[in-house]
Amino acid sequence: VLHLAPHKLSGHNVCPKATAGCSAACLNTSGHGTYPSVQKGRIAKTLRLFNDRERFISDLEWDIGALIRKATREDLTPAVRINGTSDLPWLAIKMAERFPSVQMYDYTKILHTLKKPLPGNYYLTFSKSEDNLDECVEALRLGFNVSIVFRKVPETYLGFPVINGDEDDLRFLDPLGFIIGLSAKGRGKKDQSGFVVDV
Repeated sequence: VLHLAPHKLSGHNVCPKATAGCSAACLNTSGHGTYPSVQKGRIAKTLRLFNDRERFISDLEWDIGALIRKATREDLTPAVRINGTSDLPWLAIKMAERFPSVQMYDYTKILHTLKKPLPGNYYLTFSKSEDNLDECVEALRLGFNVSIVFRKVPETYLGFPVINGDEDDLRFLDPLGFIIGLSAKGRGKKDQSGFVVDV
């Protein structure tokens, strides 16, 4: 998983559809993201993407190549999530086309990306924020799954069955026609914007 500094934290917006709720509840502040050194590293990577894109892409390609070599040695299938804390489908599509043997997957709030032809090895899950419920319904109608952050993950929501997305992050293995339920993490546990859904 590639983690950049989300939204405008670096001075460059890597989350064009960010809302106040998702910015406040971003998983950027969970796990290792609580450490200042990790935050500095994410900002540095994001600045390199904007200030020295050629080097950034070269480094990313090297990292993915190393993952492929490791996966080959261990007889595993490499999987990469380019947008761990960003929403730049163009970058993931570029890498998916460059590495067709790698399973790429992401979450996105950019609905029009779902309407474009995507590489066969790039799997997208649409994400709900506090103000895009209509787009979530459209994404489900287009045949994509939708992830929703819940205070407590239910069995069904909006008439759709819910998969517990906290059990693993292998979204490309999910059956279609489901809501992916995620529990609030980090600062998201205190969210009152409507981003975190109470059932």
